[in-house]
Amino acid sequence: MVRVIYPDLIGADRGRDILVSQLPGACGHGLSFCRAVYHTTPRGDVVPVTGGLDAGLPDVSVRPDLDTLQALPWEPGVAWCLGDTFDPATGEPTPESPRALLRRVLDAADEYAGGAVTPVVGPELEYFLCDADPTTAAGWSAYGGATGNVYSAGRRGDPDGHLLCTLRQLAELGIGAIAGNHEFDGGQFEINLDHSEALDAADRAFRFKAAVKETARRDGRLATFMAKPFNALGGSGFHLHISLVDAAGRNVFEDAGAPDGLSATARHAIAGLLAHAPALSALLNPTINSYKRFGPDTLAPWLIDWGLDNRSAMLRIPPERGSGTRLELRLGDASANPYLGIAGAVAALLLGIRDKPEPPAPLEGYGYQEDSAPRLPGTLGAALDALEADEALTGLLGDGFTGAFLTYKRNEIERFQQHITDWEFTEYAFLI
Repeated sequence: MVRVIYPDLIGADRGRDILVSQLPGACGHGLSFCRAVYHTTPRGDVVPVTGGLDAGLPDVSVRPDLDTLQALPWEPGVAWCLGDTFDPATGEPTPESPRALLRRVLDAADEYAGGAVTPVVGPELEYFLCDADPTTAAGWSAYGGATGNVYSAGRRGDPDGHLLCTLRQLAELGIGAIAGNHEFDGGQFEINLDHSEALDAADRAFRFKAAVKETARRDGRLATFMAKPFNALGGSGFHLHISLVDAAGRNVFEDAGAPDGLSATARHAIAGLLAHAPALSALLNPTINSYKRFGPDTLAPWLIDWGLDNRSAMLRIPPERGSGTRLELRLGDASANPYLGIAGAVAALLLGIRDKPEPPAPLEGYGYQEDSAPRLPGTLGAALDALEADEALTGLLGDGFTGAFLTYKRNEIERFQQHITDWEFTEYAFLI
């Protein structure tokens, strides 16, 4: 069997299992899916995005990308590969396709940078592993329980050896997983992926999330990349280490003779990411829950700032120089669609390189003094408004994608506003 998967608008893996004998036909004419899969909520409702319900729920065609074919270590006799989605009537990529969006941004890189450049990205993702727990309202609690095992390995914070098993299977999968550890809170883990060209990095991050969730299901557990799944625990981040290399493979962010060892190109890229940070929040913090991860003393960004090896800044410049010179964008949370997050970040830094703004002075000290820098959007609605208003960024992302994304996400807010939460009942029912 071959499992052909592709990312939907929120980054969930959609797909189909086909017999190997049917693979040539699938590569030739594609696999038909309803286009409204891009407009379908996690609970199965279809959002009225243009081109879906209003058009009579037409098809998209998904063609396997055999360059990504890989056997599944946990599913004997099954290989998976990524698929690309096209409009069968025009042969053009589907506007909502996250993979096609990232390709469009990368196709503009040379023009915006004024020469041949290649964005290189190293993704870092955190997640919580959960055990079924009928005593909780959600039905799940954090695996392992004990806190205080920050940056640890072994059975102390991982009594069943989840991390070792997962790392071994990811190694067999060949997606560039290089290391992992127990993270800050009980049941929370981080697995690092190697750096590579931006599209490959997004492909690997997408498959990483799908693999971790699938192997957890096999074990009767839940792996969630939700931004903040538990009130009493912290959130999960999606950090992007980004560099830019020229046609000769030279890191163009490095300049040993410049202040802080950063080239003018790096400074402009920093300024671009800062300028477009409010709009980027919509792509890198794409859920209502995302904004419950933010705030002072969370080690999640709160302000639009940058710093030299400063983890309290939204944009950190790690201390390595030479070929290791890079920007670490700490804005994202783990619920972000890797393709959309990387596309938005690359687009923002390309706009900075093209327009050549200068960044403000870097952050000194602990970065949660509210008067030291502008605040990031505090809600999903504010972030969506910032994205819609950022004409330079949306011009690079494309009207088809932007319109679909804004409609889908604003519908999410509408649905949430109509839902009565446990907090509301506990707060009001007994005394009012």
